[in-house]
Amino acid sequence: MHMTITRNHQNLGLISSYSNRARLLTAGILETGWRFFYVAVRTQSLCLLFLVAVAPCALAQTSTVPTVETIIARMAQARADNRARFRSYVVTRDYKLFGKERHKTESQVIADVTFDPPDFKKYAIQQASGAGLGEKIVRRMLESEVEVTKDYSSTDISPDNYDFRFIREEDVNSQRSYVLELLPRRRDKNLLRGNIWVDANTFLLHRTEGEPAKRTSWWLRDVRIALLYGYVSGMWLQTASESTAKVRILGQYTMVSRDVKYKISELVADGSSSSARSK
Repeated sequence: MHMTITRNHQNLGLISSYSNRARLLTAGILETGWRFFYVAVRTQSLCLLFLVAVAPCALAQTSTVPTVETIIARMAQARADNRARFRSYVVTRDYKLFGKERHKTESQVIADVTFDPPDFKKYAIQQASGAGLGEKIVRRMLESEVEVTKDYSSTDISPDNYDFRFIREEDVNSQRSYVLELLPRRRDKNLLRGNIWVDANTFLLHRTEGEPAKRTSWWLRDVRIALLYGYVSGMWLQTASESTAKVRILGQYTMVSRDVKYKISELVADGSSSSARSK
């Protein structure tokens, strides 16, 4: 009898132990299941949140780029509208010549350039200091500018002078721009092989950069030219430039120009490297 009772107690203990283990196992399974469910739901929620957050950004970043033909046509219209706003002006321009040491000015030239629409320019050197090479270079640059102005269409950035290829979109001074490759249609020292940055809203040029389509002189090699543009009293003009070249025997030189002051129809304006402010 005692042994039977003991065995019954043992059986009850085992049953109780199995029952506890079963409850623990069930609880563990349920807990694990809830954890998996929570992780799954949280992951799905995060994915949904990610998609909700990213989708508008992706849509915002997607922009329709006009065809090259459309860009060129709008450039032509913007250029024509801008030329219609041209007025007579005199700009005071500061030229600085640098050698290998960019921080050291080897020559400085101050010149006044007079423009009367549509095709008249003249210049006068007001001041020159430093190496005589600087003044010689400036005079050649200004003489070329005067000649080009007489026949603007011969160097215009248009299908008559260039073929174009779209490269990419790029921000210039926080303004969305289209970068186009310039491919000269003939070998001409006044045409550039390089790139232009076209404002996506106004279709005016922010920057032109490249090398002459034809060598300008036996003395110069690896010539690179960069032109910057900005508003001057409602007119979109070239306001700064930087030219680099290797001069035979003498080495590499850089010429930097900046419009300093404008006199426009009795209105005087201070210039900067990218724009001029009415005064």
